[in-house]
Amino acid sequence: MSKQKINYRFLGGLAVAFVLPLSFYFIAKLLSKDKIHLPPRYFAVGTTNRQVRGREVTDTIYHELADIALVNQLGKQVSLNSTLRGRILVVNFFFTSCATACPRITSNIRALEKAFRKNPKIENGLENSVHFVSISTDPGKDSVAALRAYADNNGANHDHWWFLTGDKQTIYNFAKEELHLFTGPGDGGAEDFVHSEKLVLIDAQRVIRGYYDGMDPVQVKKCADDIVLLTLEKEKPLAKGSYKSK
Repeated sequence: MSKQKINYRFLGGLAVAFVLPLSFYFIAKLLSKDKIHLPPRYFAVGTTNRQVRGREVTDTIYHELADIALVNQLGKQVSLNSTLRGRILVVNFFFTSCATACPRITSNIRALEKAFRKNPKIENGLENSVHFVSISTDPGKDSVAALRAYADNNGANHDHWWFLTGDKQTIYNFAKEELHLFTGPGDGGAEDFVHSEKLVLIDAQRVIRGYYDGMDPVQVKKCADDIVLLTLEKEKPLAKGSYKSK
């Protein structure tokens, strides 16, 4: 079998994989939510007690992400917690001059983002439930214009997929301290240059719900399924000021 045929076969299988979340949406809606295994929460930070039907129940408190304010490919100042309040997020890190892992990861995210674009067969759709966020780890070179060109070249929907730039140390601190991605000594200084191939799934409460290898179509498909599951999760009220801010 020729290499070209193998590539077509791979791409065809990947395309089918990304249609599945939308089919799964209908199936999941028919199932009891109690039988669905929701994505786990990461990084417990404590416990709290509450009364339920006359008895005390202990709940685990999980780390909620602090906010970060950056500039997107449209030149707009945005923040993940305020501007995207109530949205599920898929976050990754990249840089526009990357010629190795980044193009492949971006291609996988593009397929993922397209799978969740508005579908007229789904009432209210999933389009506005999830937002994709790619943050540059080389903000000194990745200007707004460079990000806009990169987004356009990759067919990004500007309303649902942001490419962000800003202060390097702020970005690195967010990746390390909030998302727990980088474990090296880098602090965002001039000589630092780190990169992660992970996609991070974050729920509407800003709790981390999953890490996925952005290079692996199977892992990206798992991310798609978990996004759907989070849209089925029983909603909790978002109290004003419930997100942490820096």
